[in-house]
Amino acid sequence: MTQVTALPRLNRLVWVLASAVTVILLIFAGRYGYHRDELYFLLCAHHLNWGFVDQPPLTPAIAWLMDTIAPGNLTVFRTPSALISGVCVVLVALIAREVGGGRGPQLFAAALVATSSAAFAFGHLLSTTTVDVLVWLLIIWLTIRVLRTGDTRWALLIGAVAGVGLLNKYLVGLLALGLVGGVLIAGPRRLLRSRWVLAGAALAVLVVAPNLMWQLANGFPQLDVAGEIASGDSSYAGRSSALALQLVIVSPIATVVWVAGLVALFRRPEWRRYRAVGWAWAVVVALVLIGGGKGYYDAALLLALTGVGAVPVVEWAARGGVVLRRSALGAAVVLCAVIDAMLMLPIMPASSVPDAVVAVNYDAGETIGWPAMVDSVERVAPPGAVVLASNYGEAGALSRHGSVPVYSGHMSVADFGTPPESADEVVAVGFEDPAYLERFFVSVERVGSVDVGVEVDNEENGAPIWLCREPRQPWSSLWPQLRRV
Repeated sequence: MTQVTALPRLNRLVWVLASAVTVILLIFAGRYGYHRDELYFLLCAHHLNWGFVDQPPLTPAIAWLMDTIAPGNLTVFRTPSALISGVCVVLVALIAREVGGGRGPQLFAAALVATSSAAFAFGHLLSTTTVDVLVWLLIIWLTIRVLRTGDTRWALLIGAVAGVGLLNKYLVGLLALGLVGGVLIAGPRRLLRSRWVLAGAALAVLVVAPNLMWQLANGFPQLDVAGEIASGDSSYAGRSSALALQLVIVSPIATVVWVAGLVALFRRPEWRRYRAVGWAWAVVVALVLIGGGKGYYDAALLLALTGVGAVPVVEWAARGGVVLRRSALGAAVVLCAVIDAMLMLPIMPASSVPDAVVAVNYDAGETIGWPAMVDSVERVAPPGAVVLASNYGEAGALSRHGSVPVYSGHMSVADFGTPPESADEVVAVGFEDPAYLERFFVSVERVGSVDVGVEVDNEENGAPIWLCREPRQPWSSLWPQLRRV
């Protein structure tokens, strides 16, 4: 029977930091514009179902709810993300507390998360990653509680959280594999035989069952999307990128802290019971590298390890040269906060965002210029024409900000409608190679380029606009050929 020790109280200043990061995120939530993924979620929100080609339904459902409450209001739309970021600050402090960290480590862990690039990035945009990080942290915190107390009844709550998380993103399954692998390696293996753990797993499957049935009925298109990600063609994908992101997902100083936490899990005898969490990180990273996943997939595990690492780092700061060491840690946190905020939050005017910022934070560029992009397209559209968009971001923007009917074969947008058979003039946007379009149309003429209104190096600025005439086949025959993930 695991000996249960009393936990220290949670530092009240943790709630102050959590509230502060939420307020900061809300202040900047309305800057620039929608992200391409947010525009896609809004498009999916008009076609809610138990599943989509590339995702389960939870985030589009949240998008629908927030846009229904306050249509077109970015601050309201992103409020769930800002709140989630604040909750994650508290959860990391709770993880520090769960392994025995007192007021100092709790506050230090909270400060690292509240000023991290991760919290600013996933807290600024509404995305599947935002909800995914929250779900992972909840599961990790509860798992550490099970490891500390031996009370497997918590597994029912873990299963419920995992089920909801699977309705948002299947990556929760990656965490499950990591934790199971960690327990198999480090123990206690008896947890995997517990009826409560098995019941929790069954509950997770029951909650996500409607989405799994949708995937089954549609031939599991999510597998095609996963294959596309593994090919390395999408942002943040690739093994070298995955390794590099481990060092900057939270912040440079937090990297030192989470590494200290990982080492302590393997070296501290009194933390032997938590060692499965350290192995879980190793298993997850190995699976990401083998499968060619994106480098931020394990962001929540790094945040959790930051909470663990805050304990030995604060203990180090209390040994000799206390004032100097604590001052150095405080200065490093402040410096990282300033750098992370400048890189991840829309602080500068959209017209003067440096290319260096966009190079580091790809998502910043993808929130700029969508209304101007729509104007570029509709300005050259003949009366009665329809628009064919190359990707879901363009389709979402044209649907949100435009008046010309828009269609796209990309992801689930392909299921939202096909052009009418009478559509013989099509404005195609975002297709780089005219030879591709000439497979489907007799006439393809370049009539312009996308102008997002400012000098920014994003995916749409300067993209070609084509006027296509006379489809070579009926649209019912063309559409299957235009579908892609």
